[in-house]
Amino acid sequence: MPRSRYKSLVDAFAADIRSGRLPPGTRLPTHRQLVAQEGLALVTASRVYAELEAMGLVSGEAGRGTFVRETALPPSHGIDQKDVAVGMVDLNFNYPSLPGQADLLRNALRQLAVSGDLESLLRYQPHAGRAHERASVARHLLARGLTVSPEQVLIVNGAQQGLAVALMSLLQPGDVVAADALTYSGFKVLAQSLHLELLSIPSTALGPDLDALDRLCRSRPVRAVYSMPTLHNPLGWVLDVEQRTRLVSIAREHGLTIIEDAAYAFLADNPAPPLADLAPECTVYVSGLSKSVATGLRVGFIVAPEPMVPAFERTIRSTTWNTPAVMTAIASAWLDDGTVERLEAEKRRDARARQVIARKALAGLPCVSHPASYFLWLPLSEDARADQIAMALMREQIAVSTAEPFAISAHVPHALRLALGSVDLGTLKVALARVKWVVQAYS
Repeated sequence: MPRSRYKSLVDAFAADIRSGRLPPGTRLPTHRQLVAQEGLALVTASRVYAELEAMGLVSGEAGRGTFVRETALPPSHGIDQKDVAVGMVDLNFNYPSLPGQADLLRNALRQLAVSGDLESLLRYQPHAGRAHERASVARHLLARGLTVSPEQVLIVNGAQQGLAVALMSLLQPGDVVAADALTYSGFKVLAQSLHLELLSIPSTALGPDLDALDRLCRSRPVRAVYSMPTLHNPLGWVLDVEQRTRLVSIAREHGLTIIEDAAYAFLADNPAPPLADLAPECTVYVSGLSKSVATGLRVGFIVAPEPMVPAFERTIRSTTWNTPAVMTAIASAWLDDGTVERLEAEKRRDARARQVIARKALAGLPCVSHPASYFLWLPLSEDARADQIAMALMREQIAVSTAEPFAISAHVPHALRLALGSVDLGTLKVALARVKWVVQAYS
């Protein structure tokens, strides 16, 4: 049987792309041009490009055309930490650390070794955490404007597991969740793995388009909305009281559960009240100590309406059973003695210093960020291609993320997200100057 015409064209394009005869950034013929050149039906031309896109060789961009992708760039760039090779300047991931944190850990381990009943730490723990540790988290959250009872707190293995527990407890495969068109990449991957349908909420300059969210809820059976109202990742928004009140009103009208991600909220000075404070009956609040203390301290927490707590406990039991007791013991002690509060204040100052460096190093480029954020968003010019720039920076030993891991809409903007919290200040200044040079060279 003769090989189908469209398959032969797919193979020919793929061979040209992989050999470099069609280099990254090449604009391919439009669908109609391909029809005229090859004598195809329009539906066949569309099928050719769709298969090439599924293979990761091209990207179709509304209003611009179909372009050859930079195939040397890892397809998971911005998600998989293995992308960052030894010796690479890491502007891809944030793991902010301060001088002296290793000594804090050393002292905490010494204190743990000589205090209390160590044997109890070797046994299974309550699924939601020990009562005194849940109380420590509740007191900590009070300083963030969130008044909750310890019984509403569940301790988990980091905020990422907190998100997983919330989704697994509340939703079923096929359920619809609304999220910002650009959103935290870890949530996107989690939703995909649980077979949830993500609907994108368009963005405005100051936050999500809440009128668009309302229209989505009227046209589709949206079950939940995922929100980062305080220090949005990657855009740095901090929603004001009016925006938060409107979001809560939409959630109540349409029966939505709000999943509030507060992983970076500690960086904002005096933000508006958390959504969980405005709508405690329908909001699940998720945060942790990975960014405020250390990424290796995998202690996070969920605050849930009391009727939801038993379902969350069952999910924790069926997945990890409990958070490791040694980790929660250290975290609880640091919450109680003020160590976490002190580290948060120091990291707010550190993040502000890094933003000042970034603004100076990238002067003239259209950066989008919060002045106390550990990341910034760098939209690229109309003619620039993010995959080419990211690959060029990798050759310069600088790892960055493109917009692709963060985008849940069909339109993926050409932009970079730069993480500022993982290298020393001198290295950051030099690396950002190189980023500016490469961006301008490719624009």
